Amino acid sequence: MDNNKLLKLFIEAGQLKRIKRTGWAMKNIPCPESVADHSFRTSFIALILGAMLELDVEKLLKMSLLHDLPEIITGDITPHCGIPVTEKYEKEKNAIKKINDIFPDNNLSIVDIWEEYENRNSPEARLLKNIDKLEMAIQAFEYQKQYPEIDLEEFINNAKMNINDPAILSIFKALTRQITEQRFSSPDFECCQ
Repeated sequence: MDNNKLLKLFIEAGQLKRIKRTGWAMKNIPCPESVADHSFRTSFIALILGAMLELDVEKLLKMSLLHDLPEIITGDITPHCGIPVTEKYEKEKNAIKKINDIFPDNNLSIVDIWEEYENRNSPEARLLKNIDKLEMAIQAFEYQKQYPEIDLEEFINNAKMNINDPAILSIFKALTRQITEQRFSSPDFECCQ
């Protein structure tokens, strides 16, 4: 085990805590979530729903934790950045290959996991893509409640157009009902600020 290589990898991954999600930044959300923030809730949702749907939860969590890792190098590229989808894919693929070179153990090919997700080559990958959109919609809903003067409808519409898994669609519909009713039930616990 090469501790220096491991440390470099851990430090690189930590950069995702400082990369703000571009869509929220472009909408002038004060202190927008980081890519790491998004990845955490996406992973949490994947853990819960993967088990409920009897999918390979370990694979789902690996994909979830790695799906935005290229953004360490590329940044968070959105459709509003003006970069064609194929170019974005190539930039991110090159980035994930560079990051893979840092891995001390090549038995875990993050390139293969990332490509499986990107190409939706498994039930887990297809579910995770839907979870990714659901998480974005939930975040939009939370920001909309916090900043009602900022129009975030495009994020809800994007999720609506891209969610096609029945289980995720059902949860998304529950979210849109809350949006329509202008209700948001707060958790039973207090969060630290």
